[in-house]
Amino acid sequence: MTPLSPAEGPHWVAGMMLLAGVDPLAGAGSLGVPSLYWERPVDREAAAGWGEAGVREAHVATELPSVLGALGHDSVRWLGPVPTRMPGPWFGGMRFSPTGQVDGAWRSHGLARWTLPEVLVWREDNALYVAAFATEAQGGEDTVRSRLERVRASFPEGYRHAQGAPVALRTSSSRRDFEALVDRAVEAISTGPLHKVVLARAMDAEGPEPFDVVDVLARLREQNPRCATFLFRAPDGTGFLGATPETLCRVDGRVLETEALAGSAAPGAEVALDASDKDQREHAAVVRYILQALQPVAASVSADAQPSVLALKNVMHLRTGIRARLGEGVDTAQVVTALHPTPAVGGAPRELALSFLVEHEALDRGWYAGPVGWVGPGRAHLVVALRSALVRGAHARLFVGAGVVAGSSAESEWRETEMKSLAMLRALGGGDVVRR
Repeated sequence: MTPLSPAEGPHWVAGMMLLAGVDPLAGAGSLGVPSLYWERPVDREAAAGWGEAGVREAHVATELPSVLGALGHDSVRWLGPVPTRMPGPWFGGMRFSPTGQVDGAWRSHGLARWTLPEVLVWREDNALYVAAFATEAQGGEDTVRSRLERVRASFPEGYRHAQGAPVALRTSSSRRDFEALVDRAVEAISTGPLHKVVLARAMDAEGPEPFDVVDVLARLREQNPRCATFLFRAPDGTGFLGATPETLCRVDGRVLETEALAGSAAPGAEVALDASDKDQREHAAVVRYILQALQPVAASVSADAQPSVLALKNVMHLRTGIRARLGEGVDTAQVVTALHPTPAVGGAPRELALSFLVEHEALDRGWYAGPVGWVGPGRAHLVVALRSALVRGAHARLFVGAGVVAGSSAESEWRETEMKSLAMLRALGGGDVVRR
């Protein structure tokens, strides 16, 4: 598919109304499993979408900037009021790397895939709204009104909690292979110009029956309130979902917010994290990279003077908030190109680290550690897809990673990835995880 320019591409008609409900995820009770979900509990921002009124895809790397850039152009005609704080309306993401062999399980998500839902329900503060979208063609306005009325008449008013009982999971992952990869990375760092490389591994989990994706989302958002919970389902039903603590970029006009999130420790180890030379060096490298990467696209950039500690349920991270005022005419595509992948998910120097991963990691990350979220006219919120899994039926493939620098040990990096896997395992299984 060759991306169309905003002037050539399809246009849509849309309408919106207020709903009596409180929770977008509750719509699963009347509309079925959503095709997309997004929630930031600390910001009271949540959205669920059903169906696909429009799709924009990139199939080769050269198409990525034009596809992502097109999402920021206003191609929707509204019937009545125009929402000002609605997330999106385009939701989706892209692969960590546009190159390399594609695992069959990731094929349905593609290189980059962004969808405009037929129905989008979102929360603003304590109010719930619904928008409906249809192609700008004969009958489009009637289709929009019909969809709005259908949702209004059937949408549940309650909150959707997880309903299933805990289940036992069978998990598998090669510790020997991962620790050998860490040792290889430490050796490369000690003998050459590579300073840091972030290694990922996959863990396969099998349930006794197909996973209830709505239950998994309900657990993720309740157990990880300081993270962004997300779901992106492909047409074949394969879902990529997770709860990530890391924002890649939040754009509102010319205002950009991002962060450096690197350096990890077990819960309660705040003092040790602050004192860890290894974690402080790893974190500082990410801060330096982001500040430098933003220079070509930003008129001004500032960062927190010192990192703070972000305490999550299963792990703690060092965090530095970074803010910028973008240059005139800079769009989300240019910001993503400048930032992704940061050393927090790739390494430093970036090209050397990525080359090491291509040669040695032997894993198709797919959308793991890639940018996912929503984009609209003049606004965007993209996160780094960490603590995530690709789910189809009763099988889930989890992805976790750890940053390797001089002084890293294979055993400690394995333990770090084990900690990071707990969020998804608890959400999939519905209970505490027992390690054997």
